Amino acid sequence: MTISTKRILITGGAGFLGSHLCEYLLNQGHEVLCVDNFYTSTRRNILHLLKQPNFELMRHDVTFPLYVEVDQIYNMACPASPIHYQRDPVQTTKTSVHGAINMLGLAKRTGARILQASTSEVYGDPQVHPQTEDYWGNVNPIGVRSCYDEGKRCAETLFFDYHRQHGTGIKVARIFNTYGPRMLPEDGRVVSSFIVQALQGNDITIYGDGSQSRSFCYVDDMVKGIIGLMNSKEELTGPVNLGNPGEFTIKRLAEIVVKMTGSDSNIVYKPLPQDDPRQRKPDISQAKAELNWDPGVTLDEGLKPTIAYFQERLCQTEPGALSNP
Repeated sequence: MTISTKRILITGGAGFLGSHLCEYLLNQGHEVLCVDNFYTSTRRNILHLLKQPNFELMRHDVTFPLYVEVDQIYNMACPASPIHYQRDPVQTTKTSVHGAINMLGLAKRTGARILQASTSEVYGDPQVHPQTEDYWGNVNPIGVRSCYDEGKRCAETLFFDYHRQHGTGIKVARIFNTYGPRMLPEDGRVVSSFIVQALQGNDITIYGDGSQSRSFCYVDDMVKGIIGLMNSKEELTGPVNLGNPGEFTIKRLAEIVVKMTGSDSNIVYKPLPQDDPRQRKPDISQAKAELNWDPGVTLDEGLKPTIAYFQERLCQTEPGALSNP
């Protein structure tokens, strides 16, 4: 089957998830415009794409308007790890809210279909388990995580208001924990933190008692789900949960990482940060039914290439110098 070539804009395209999305869409034959301000991303993620004729890179901050001609927009721009989004919380909120307004304005002008990379964080510390899309969440609007949680919730509001008021073609994906190669070593996310600590022989730090649970989706599965949602029937606006429903405690994840890395690291415990959710697991019934999407990569299978990636990164980096290049 011939796939019609589209000109596709990906904001945050040099980030962890965005770079994989760029690569996948290029391999499908599309023209890809990668837009990024490199606040938390790195050129390292897209260096291998720069020589491809259908790939274009633009340094730009989505809190300012952008004037280009495109057929589809994947709005992925926003710091996604607590360390990064709490570093400048006002800017984090601006990226979610002003970024959404600017990209929706672009979609309105060009007639492009636009997908919002929302997050499981809109559910906050959930009182419903697993989380379904009709659950409104339990979010602290004034906490240290609110810049990200409420910013993403406001972005969803804007997407549906543009859809209702202007007829903009929208898709909203609620993305649960995703991991894989090209994560930043010091982004504070649990998978990357545990792997780096284990490979360096440092103590593995668990916040809380380790009984809190998460679901981990490998990046290849997530990219397929996001693209599937973008190209789904027009009336499927979302929100649609995308994530792997396999549930693991944080303690169990640490034990798996120690075993797979062959590390002799000890596990240590520290106080749980404010508003850290106790449980997080997606109900993906809608994605299965509407997108025929079901993540197939197990945690063990996905951790192998992820650990190999970090082993290579650490070999290229001086000890104690894992800053974003």
